[in-house]
Amino acid sequence: MKAAQIVELRKPLRVGDVPDPTPGARDVIVKVEASGVCRSDWHAWMGDMGWLGIKPELPIIPGHEMGGIVVEVGKEVKNFKVGDRVTTPFHESCSHCSYCLSGKSNLCDHVRVHGMVNDGAYAEFVKIPNGDFNLVHLPDEVDALTAAAIGCRYMTGFHGVVKTNIRPGDWLVVHGSGGVGLSAIQVADAVGAQVVAVDVDDKKLEMARNEGALVTINARTQNVIEAVREVTRGGAQASIDALGIKETILNSIHSLRKGGRHVQIGLTTSNEAGIVDIPIDIVTMMELEIVGSLGNPRTEYDGLLGLIAQGKLNPKSLVSKEISLNDVTDVFKDMSNYRTYGFNIITNFE
Repeated sequence: MKAAQIVELRKPLRVGDVPDPTPGARDVIVKVEASGVCRSDWHAWMGDMGWLGIKPELPIIPGHEMGGIVVEVGKEVKNFKVGDRVTTPFHESCSHCSYCLSGKSNLCDHVRVHGMVNDGAYAEFVKIPNGDFNLVHLPDEVDALTAAAIGCRYMTGFHGVVKTNIRPGDWLVVHGSGGVGLSAIQVADAVGAQVVAVDVDDKKLEMARNEGALVTINARTQNVIEAVREVTRGGAQASIDALGIKETILNSIHSLRKGGRHVQIGLTTSNEAGIVDIPIDIVTMMELEIVGSLGNPRTEYDGLLGLIAQGKLNPKSLVSKEISLNDVTDVFKDMSNYRTYGFNIITNFE
C-alpha cells in the first residue's frame, strides 16, 4: 500500500509503498477514504511531547483522524463486517480497565494513539486493534470526509465544550481559532452559548465568526483580558484554551468571572514542556476551576454523530482543503508558522 512516513524528525515525510497491515484475531483492517492532518501529528513530527512519554519509534505512519470502509476482520470480531463504514477515536482503548468500563475510554490505562504508538491513517489501509470496542459505525448521513473532520480536533472540541458545563446564554471564550478552537466555537454556538473567539490572525477570526462567534478579539492588537471583561461585563462563565502556549493559558484563566471554569485542551510545545505557572491565589480567591479535557470517550460518539446526522452540527464546514499524501510535509511546515486554516484532509492516497 502507499503511505507517508515520518523517517526523521522535522524532515520531509517519505511517501512510498509499505507492506499492507494484517489483522490479528480482534483487529479490523480499514480502507482509508479520508485522513485529517492534525496538529498532534505535527507535534510528533517536531519531536514534541517527550515529557508526556510520547516518543514515536521511527519510521512511523502518522494519522489518527479517519473515515473509511472495513475490508478485513479478525476471526474474533463480532460487531463489524466487510463493507461497514466506520471511524475511530484517536485514542484506541483496551475495553477492560476501570476507565473503559466506566465510560471513560479516553482515559484508558492502556491507551495507544494511532500514528504515535502504532502506524496510523496516512495510508491506504490502517489496522484498528480491538476493533469491536474502538471502531464506530457511521450513520448514512455522515460521509468519510466528515468522519475524518471529527476524528480528533472536532470531537476534542465537542468534549471540551461538554466539560465547560455551560448553559444557554453563558459566555464562553475560546482561545485559539485553529481546528480545535473552531470546532468548539461551532458546538458552543449550537448549544446556545455566547462565544468570544481570540486569535492573532484576522482570517482565523473571520472563520470563527462564520462558525458562530459573537465577538472576536485579536490578541496582537487588543488586551485580551480587558476586552473579554468589557464585553462579558466582568468575565466569562467558562474559557477554553485550544492552543497550549503560556500566553493563551494565562489569558484564559484571567478571562473568567468568579466561579468560572477554565478547560485546557491544547497541549504545550517544547517552549513550555508541559509546565506553566498558574496564578493560584486568583484561582483560590475567585473559586475558579481548572479542568483538563482529552479527546472524546466512546460513550459520547452516539450523541455527536446524531447531531451531525440531523444537521445541527457541520464539521465539514471546517474542511479548508483536500490534499494528497505528497502534500503533508508542506502542511506541517505551514503549521510551524501558524499558517493553516481549518482542516486539511488527505483524500488522495495515490
